[in-house]
Amino acid sequence: MNKRFIQLLGGSLLCSMPAIADSGANAPSELYDPVALLLLVVIGGLLLAIILLGNAVLGAMDIFREKMKKDAGKTLVTIGIVSLTLMSQSSFAMSADPAPASYFTHLSQTSFYLLVSVIIVELTVIISLLFVLRFLAGIKRKRKPAKVPVPGKPRVSWFEKINNTKTVDAIAEADEDMGHDFDGIHELNNPTPPWWKWGFIFTVCFGIVYFWRTEISHSAPGQLEELAAAEEQAAIAKQEYLKKAANNIDESNVTLLADPNDIAAGQKMFISNCAPCHGPQGQGVVGPNLTDDYWLHGGKINEVFKTIKYGVADKGMKAWQEDFSPKQLAQLASFIKSIHGSNPPNAKEAQGTKE
Repeated sequence: MNKRFIQLLGGSLLCSMPAIADSGANAPSELYDPVALLLLVVIGGLLLAIILLGNAVLGAMDIFREKMKKDAGKTLVTIGIVSLTLMSQSSFAMSADPAPASYFTHLSQTSFYLLVSVIIVELTVIISLLFVLRFLAGIKRKRKPAKVPVPGKPRVSWFEKINNTKTVDAIAEADEDMGHDFDGIHELNNPTPPWWKWGFIFTVCFGIVYFWRTEISHSAPGQLEELAAAEEQAAIAKQEYLKKAANNIDESNVTLLADPNDIAAGQKMFISNCAPCHGPQGQGVVGPNLTDDYWLHGGKINEVFKTIKYGVADKGMKAWQEDFSPKQLAQLASFIKSIHGSNPPNAKEAQGTKE
């Protein structure tokens, strides 16, 4: 029986060797193809597994020779060997069928499917040997016995298991009682929960790595550096916000600007655009004096802003809303308010209503 099994097994494996040799002789360059090398490595590994399992099966057959003499055992082994032979033959027949060309290797169709067929045969042999070995060894799957609750044993919940709680009943509490109680509350010597200990170990490891990166290797920014970078980003974001917010200024929300930079910017615009009519110091030329207490269209900051923005068409004053942004109009109005009461020389007589 042993010789017959080995002969059939060897024959099923050796039948593919001439074909492989022929394929290699016809196209020797295919041996250097990565897919071919990979398949050959797999074939070699599976062949080694077959040899090891074959030795194990032969040893089991020697030990349980008496058991194999029974008709049932002979029948099972015979069926397994016949099935193995038929499956190997069918796999080789499949390899001869025409198939579409492979796009991931330079191997010919015959070589590629021949190697794949050898692998399938080897896998079939391995599975068959495993079943035979299992039968010979008499391995049977054993059911796990159902857990029967032990009388008097307390039921431990999943939360107590996670916390590794020892005091799950009155007897355990008495054993772990440390003798300290207050208003019926007893101090028990329960261990620290494992998740807390591992969390503490993680924080210590994290602290060591953090200290190394920020204070020794300087491969990561420290807290002060992160704060400085955050403040810099906040300052940039603030400037962008102010630029956008400046364009939302109108006569309903304009406020008097006191920043010297804003006053200087307003003065520069006033001299370049308003001086021909109001004088370089606001003393008045064609237009009214802007330094006294009298105003033709209102002297409040929002009224001055509105006058500059929309102009006074019947008096010959143009609207400046197309020339200046809302922020610039606010700077210009704030400069005009800043020269109030400056009493420049050659000031024009008062016009309008006193405010």
